[in-house]
Amino acid sequence: MNQVFPTPENGAAPRISIVVPARNEARNLEIVLPMLPSVHEVILVDGNSVDDTIATAQRVMPDIKVVRQSRKGKGNALACGFEAATGDIIVMFDADGSADPAEIPRFVEALTSGADVAKGSRFVHGGGSEDITRFRALGNWGLNALTNLLLGTKYTDLCYGYNAFWARIVPSLELLPSDLAPRADGQMHNGDGFEIETILNCRIAALGYDIVEVPSVEKLRIHGTSNLNAISDGFRVLRVILEERRRRPSGAARMRRIRESALTAAQATDEPAPVFAVIDGARGDARLGARQDVA
Repeated sequence: MNQVFPTPENGAAPRISIVVPARNEARNLEIVLPMLPSVHEVILVDGNSVDDTIATAQRVMPDIKVVRQSRKGKGNALACGFEAATGDIIVMFDADGSADPAEIPRFVEALTSGADVAKGSRFVHGGGSEDITRFRALGNWGLNALTNLLLGTKYTDLCYGYNAFWARIVPSLELLPSDLAPRADGQMHNGDGFEIETILNCRIAALGYDIVEVPSVEKLRIHGTSNLNAISDGFRVLRVILEERRRRPSGAARMRRIRESALTAAQATDEPAPVFAVIDGARGDARLGARQDVA
């Protein structure tokens, strides 16, 4: 499907990388991948599938980039995909059919209009879910409220994995690297599981990035069953919220991390170094200022 995406004021179309973590999703990918818009790259991160996930993806999308995740869990898969991405914008996209490809331009528009992060929400006007149970909705509400209380955020939907952001912010998020060895006890590292969405949301807010919530409708999974466990994964999310509150950086540290990540991105693309400005001084939030050519 061809799609014309909105562009920034300078007229340069952003290169979009869609990262698709998948484990045994061959039947779903056969339906989902052809529905994706034409973008810079689609990255399939395979989680040691035992079906023909990779073969199916390559058959329906011959130019797809395939990455094999280094450990286990959705968090590790996404981190591997982020490392492999070469686009300007990264879109997190589930392989099970629950994410609507037609919403991607909505996320991109939020970013090209000035946001650092476009966060999908099922609980704002225009959003919704065909899949979430009352129990999971209640758990999400409680965890969301706790995050807003402890971190001073205003999220409406904490545990939702349909998000997009500028690739330049990835280094500042300090996610677990793909070459980190698996734990000796066979358990996942903190951040390798479904709690990755909460980690991303907490760190994005703590660093003071500009966030726009985008209405999104979560659809039913097409085939198969989810690997999500509402109770055990809910406790992992709770632990993450408490840990992220303790590690929340100071205003100066936020500025330094954002500066370092943006300069790294600029060096990688041979673009002019950005100019920084601290705004909203009462909160100490640091955000990226206008890019300027420096003689």
